[in-house]
Amino acid sequence: MLDIKQAITDSGRRLSKSQRRIAEYITRLTQNPERYGFDIDALTAGRLASLIGVSESTVVRFAEKLGYGNYPKLRRAIQDAVRAKLTSVQRIEAFKEKGKSAHSDESIDSLLDTVLKSDLDNIRRTLQNLDREAFKQAAVALNNAGRIFIVGSRTSAALALFFGYYCNIMFDNVKILTETAGGVGVPEQILSVGKPGDTVIGISFPRYSQRTVHALKFAKSKGAAVIALTDAPSSPLKAVSDICIYAKGDMVSFADSLVAPLSVINALIASVAEARQDEISGRFAELERIWSDNNVYE
Repeated sequence: MLDIKQAITDSGRRLSKSQRRIAEYITRLTQNPERYGFDIDALTAGRLASLIGVSESTVVRFAEKLGYGNYPKLRRAIQDAVRAKLTSVQRIEAFKEKGKSAHSDESIDSLLDTVLKSDLDNIRRTLQNLDREAFKQAAVALNNAGRIFIVGSRTSAALALFFGYYCNIMFDNVKILTETAGGVGVPEQILSVGKPGDTVIGISFPRYSQRTVHALKFAKSKGAAVIALTDAPSSPLKAVSDICIYAKGDMVSFADSLVAPLSVINALIASVAEARQDEISGRFAELERIWSDNNVYE
């Protein structure tokens, strides 16, 4: 889906005076969502028109002019931009406003349905909008890499660890760069990047980790190939990567949804493995012997 900030920038002088008012309002809303205090899900075309002082048909035409086709798609883009800015406290407040707090009448079963359906929607939207050429380029880059660095901070560290586990099976030289209990941070761990064939994968979602952005920027300055897995073209990882893959991570509550990014990582693992079938079969055969000797599994 089009990034709302980029869509407004690209619209340039093609907007009417009333449409520019809409663009200015949406820009303020996405930059400072805490000032507005209403549920974006309830922001109908009619309500947005009333807030700005234009007609509903003007809002609909504005959505079409920006390339969204209809207002619901524009509202989804606004939601994505707003959620990228929300703090944890603001996420909790938004969760309460939707009536899904522990004190509401909504049952656990209903909440379970809401969360799982949201995750299904994240996967569906990721599949619909995935840049398949970028995905193929990422798989090829990994297979041709000399050394692989996987960077993930905060909740994205879980994704980096999962990805790194399987990359360590498929490749000989893999480093997983996350915050460590031993006090060695990401900057110290990525210091050696820059040898021929080095490939760095950075994973980050709202609210984006500055450590990951700085690590990718450093890696790119050293000549490494940089792959980013993030949520949208507005992500700061886009500007510091050579290949960018997008996965949706909308959350229902304050907890990040990692389902769609994990699914994309699974697909990358499968694509890389497809090109190295014989080698990987041999590696797993050896691993099975080691696991058996060490009683790893029941």
